Amino acid sequence: MRPSDPDAGETPPGTVEISLAHGIAAVPAEEWDACAAPETADGGRALNPFLTHRFLLALEESGSVGEEAGWLPHHLIARSGGEIAGVMPLYLKGHSQGEYVFDYGWADAYERAGGRYYPKFQCAVPFTPVTGRRFLTREGGPLPEAAARAALMQGAAQVTEGAGVSSLHVTFCTEGEWRAGGEMGYLQRTDQQYHFANRGYADFDAFLGELASRKRKQLRKERAEAVANGIRLHWFSGAELKPEHWAAMWRFYQDTGSRKWGYPYLTRSFFDIAAERLADDILLILAERDGRWVAGAMNVIGRETLFGRYWGCIEHHPCLHFETCYYQAIDYALAHGLKSVEAGAQGGHKIARGYEPVTTHSIHWIADPGLRDAIDRYLVSERRSVARQVEALRDHTPFRKGGGAG
Repeated sequence: MRPSDPDAGETPPGTVEISLAHGIAAVPAEEWDACAAPETADGGRALNPFLTHRFLLALEESGSVGEEAGWLPHHLIARSGGEIAGVMPLYLKGHSQGEYVFDYGWADAYERAGGRYYPKFQCAVPFTPVTGRRFLTREGGPLPEAAARAALMQGAAQVTEGAGVSSLHVTFCTEGEWRAGGEMGYLQRTDQQYHFANRGYADFDAFLGELASRKRKQLRKERAEAVANGIRLHWFSGAELKPEHWAAMWRFYQDTGSRKWGYPYLTRSFFDIAAERLADDILLILAERDGRWVAGAMNVIGRETLFGRYWGCIEHHPCLHFETCYYQAIDYALAHGLKSVEAGAQGGHKIARGYEPVTTHSIHWIADPGLRDAIDRYLVSERRSVARQVEALRDHTPFRKGGGAG
């Protein structure tokens, strides 16, 4: 493996060339998506729409990602025989915002010891705590997929050390990538989220039938309270989405962003581009009262999963957040035959609403041996703690004994 050098002449057969694209537009959409979403070749939805060329391009063209945001695209491309064998969404960062796998303590400790933690490399979908492949290999490409993945992993580590940055963080990767990364010397980290699993429920009442009686009554009570003030819920996707719906969702997003994080990550331009190019991927669940939009949740629709992303409101009503974000998402998933709902990061309150604990994974390449050893020791105990927490949380799901996650 070696870095790409256009003046080096012909490369030997089997050589893998690693290069960086400083913008997703530098990679043809069909070639990126052949690696990121090969299942769309049949004309259907992507398993993970966040990895598609169109979604990453919308982030960049809207200015949500770029120099001002502190997410500088350095997408990694692996070629063999002149053909793309794999790609990897990669960003150079001068901060740790918008990642949801927190390394502030690592940065603080390293800088107090005299090191320079930033900039660092981040392999992720910006602002999106959704598990998915990160080393995107091409089925039927110039290399076997396992070899292409290994080339991406090795190439990313080499680029990190060659650039002189402190570290590379591959967040919300798959468990298979997590295991493969560990075998290649990446440090392994775990965390947990809450997901709803559709176990063949015909509708929401069938799901409620799997809950303990007290929990079932509580959910019904919350759903009734959410609409008690004359609120009606609406689903909009694709051609049903109108400018007024996007404008309302932008207002809701601004309200939540300013209260929670100090500023929203996505720009207004992203919503405009999404209306034009991503509408078929988006589900807006909007709450109406007296002819006025008062709350909403923005979701992204995958082939098997509904991904809850953003919520906001301009009026506060009891249980409306639960209804709009969690219960309506379950309703939609069951009505459309989706296998799961992922409702974002954190939120222990989700467990009482039928969202079960699952383990999430990340891998990390740390250049400095001293920092690496210290983090490695810490992660051993953190993984044990996460495993115990997930196991304990499973005992607190609302399902009747013998139901829910096994």
